[in-house]
Amino acid sequence: MKSIFSARHALVTGICIVVSAALASPAIAQERNQQTNSPNRDLTGFEALNEALPLWEFGVGGGVGEVPNYPASSERNFIALAAPYVIYRGDVLRVGGGGGARAVMLDNNDIEIDISVGGAFAADSDDGTVREGMPELDYLFEIGPQLVYRVKDYNFDGGGNARLNFRLQARAVFSTDFSRIDDRGFVLEPQLAYQQRGTLFPDTALNASFSVVFASEKLQDYFYQVDEAFVTPDRDLFNAQAGFLGAEANLSIAFPIRKNIRGFVGGTMRFHGGAANEESPLFEDDITYSIGAGFVWRLYQSEQRASW
Repeated sequence: MKSIFSARHALVTGICIVVSAALASPAIAQERNQQTNSPNRDLTGFEALNEALPLWEFGVGGGVGEVPNYPASSERNFIALAAPYVIYRGDVLRVGGGGGARAVMLDNNDIEIDISVGGAFAADSDDGTVREGMPELDYLFEIGPQLVYRVKDYNFDGGGNARLNFRLQARAVFSTDFSRIDDRGFVLEPQLAYQQRGTLFPDTALNASFSVVFASEKLQDYFYQVDEAFVTPDRDLFNAQAGFLGAEANLSIAFPIRKNIRGFVGGTMRFHGGAANEESPLFEDDITYSIGAGFVWRLYQSEQRASW
């Protein structure tokens, strides 16, 4: 879950060849400028900001990471993934990339409003942990509206560019063990996101963000509630409440490995001090972290360019 406790790194971007603006007519150049100025445009991929993205692409990506089992947990989960990916950059339906899967309702040079989805990995309630004997935490997925507002673009004298975005996400959360689906409430997450490309090295990109997360009582119950059936001498009864879940700061760097292959490394720090349920016996650490590294290898791309 991008907004709660999984490592959020853009695993898929692309490479393309475009005609120089110097060869285009003024009308075409203006259209191309509009195409590449979408507020949700990812600067950390193969293309520079002044290049149009392919309409679709296909490749493989993989990575390894280590994340907390749930917010404020001292137990950790190691994740290793390798899988094919598909990106489609339609005018309305957009799949893959840093924005996940979403249906776009409004997209102009400064604002995008869409319906987006996300997810998080399951976690076991192992022996010797604070959740021993309690139900396991299933896979989570979330869906809801997102507003992206482009605060400012930057162009540096030494080359390179950057973008500061404000995002506001409100998502319904569900859990599943693939035999049933349960409603887990919703989250609200405002975020400032900064992307910078071409300043340190021509093709190296930096991504940084800071967000705060608020959750409904149902989701807080899922993480922190202790019902009477699960009370032990070391685990008191606890009734979780809605409210502040935590804040997180993300930093990642994407870099070229060879043509059509990019790597990334990154990490997230999460701050849970002052959270609504820090008195829960399942709340362990005020500060937790995630780290990850991986690659993206683009194999195919369309000649047709996306319109944003």
